[in-house]
Amino acid sequence: MPADASSLILPALDQLRERPEIGPGEVPGLLERLAQVPDPRNPRGVRHALAVVLALTACAVLAGATSLLAVGEWIADAPPFVLDRLGVRPDPVLPRQLVPAEATVRQLLARVDGDALDRAVGG
Repeated sequence: MPADASSLILPALDQLRERPEIGPGEVPGLLERLAQVPDPRNPRGVRHALAVVLALTACAVLAGATSLLAVGEWIADAPPFVLDRLGVRPDPVLPRQLVPAEATVRQLLARVDGDALDRAVGG
C-alpha cells in the first residue's frame, strides 16, 4: 500500500523548522522552479498560471491542509500579502485577487506531469 500523501507533510515542516534562515527571498526561487513544469492546459482561457496554482497548493499543504477540499479552503482564505507574494492576479472588476477554485486545483493537479514536477522541485 502506498504511503499516505499527508505523511510527507510532517517531514517537510521539520525541514522548514531546521532552516529558520530561509526567508521570503526563497519564494521567487520556488516560483521559478515551478514555472519549469509544463502546463497541460490549452493556453487559451487560462486564468491562473500553473506555477501560482502549484505554489498556492504547496503553501496550503505546508499550512496543514490534508485534502484537496482543505487546499481549496486555504487558498480561498489566504491572506492578501501571501497572494501578492505568490503572483496571484488582481480581479479586473472587484477589489480582490482572483484565486483558483478547489475544482480548478483538483483538475489541474490530476493533469500535471508528476515526473516534471519532481524534477523541477527536486534539485
